[in-house]
Amino acid sequence: MRKGFTLIEVMIAVMIVSIVIAALLKIQGNSSNKLIHLKSMMKTTQYSSFLLANSEKYGFESTTTNMADVLGDFKLENKLRRKLKNIKIDIKYDIVDTLDSSDFGGDDSPSTNDIQIQDQQTEQTDVEQGSAIILEIGKSIMKSDKFSTSLIRVKLL
Repeated sequence: MRKGFTLIEVMIAVMIVSIVIAALLKIQGNSSNKLIHLKSMMKTTQYSSFLLANSEKYGFESTTTNMADVLGDFKLENKLRRKLKNIKIDIKYDIVDTLDSSDFGGDDSPSTNDIQIQDQQTEQTDVEQGSAIILEIGKSIMKSDKFSTSLIRVKLL
């Protein structure tokens, strides 16, 4: 002959519903935060790809400029170009290492002395003819108020 819920049953139902709602809000908050972070990372990656695309002008020397100048060769809307002109960036280039192919002689333990002498003569001939390859490994750091990114660059000298 029960016609309704008891007070305890109603309180338990309210508790269960409030726990479920709290969990859903936490999940939604985490995904919103991750979305904002992902958008920021995409923008930073896009800016660094612009730097790579314009490597003739920027990237192998230290300079201060704005994003609109880095994107000078791209066709952009005027509104976007004005927005990018306000983003000041510092590009700093540091040489990390220089690799010379003449330093990598060959195997130090040949089976006969003839092979060793022949390798040394070939190496000297390559260096004399200028066929030694020199690679400069550097790091370009692009900093702004809103982002910072770095790229490892290899330059053939």
